[in-house]
Amino acid sequence: MPRDDDYLAVLTTTDTEDRARELAATAVDERLAACAQIDGPIRSLYRWDGKVQDDQEWRVLYKTSTDRYPELEAHIKSVHTYDTPEIIAVPITEGSGEYLSWLRAETRP
Repeated sequence: MPRDDDYLAVLTTTDTEDRARELAATAVDERLAACAQIDGPIRSLYRWDGKVQDDQEWRVLYKTSTDRYPELEAHIKSVHTYDTPEIIAVPITEGSGEYLSWLRAETRP
């Protein structure tokens, strides 16, 4: 039975729907994530270069195994157009055994 702490939900945002699709599709294609969901548009307010920015973005939420995180992070950074992309990983603390087994199988190289 898979352990729940072996899995992560990883979040990033980007400035266009096409870029979100590219980030999602390439990570799933390379088995760095079992799936990726895109939300948007969303409104993001943040401080950058000393000013408060107000931008439209798209959010990509990946589901992956903990051991694939370093490669997923490197992939996001290499494909992303932002200087400092948001990359946040949150442990999946609960989940159905069947789903977690599928997630594990889909993230095997």
